[in-house]
Amino acid sequence: MPTKLTFGEFFKKKRTGLKKTLRQFCAENKLDPGNISKLERGLMAPPQGSDKLEEYAGYLHIKKGTDDWYKFFDLAHIESGRIPEELLEDEAVAACLPILFRTLRGKKISEKKLDELVQLIRKA
Repeated sequence: MPTKLTFGEFFKKKRTGLKKTLRQFCAENKLDPGNISKLERGLMAPPQGSDKLEEYAGYLHIKKGTDDWYKFFDLAHIESGRIPEELLEDEAVAACLPILFRTLRGKKISEKKLDELVQLIRKA
């Protein structure tokens, strides 16, 4: 089973992929190194607002609409205990979410069954 990647770990991975030290990255983007360090280590929650997440994504050179873009936002939402906004905008998908939650709470679901459920929700 793959290990769970946190928002902070993903943030750090993207920053180090730019070959930037924490101090370099923060100086170039006028960010507080103490706060970014806390963010990367999971000691500070990801930003709640989309504007701040978009700002950080820009600093990390994450292009809008890419897999990394969605991963960045999804990890932030998951750690904040929120459902990604675009899922709630689609009424059919939003209507399927309670079924998903009940299924997951009720019993252990196999990865194959979970994949099937995800495909069903996407078709809705």
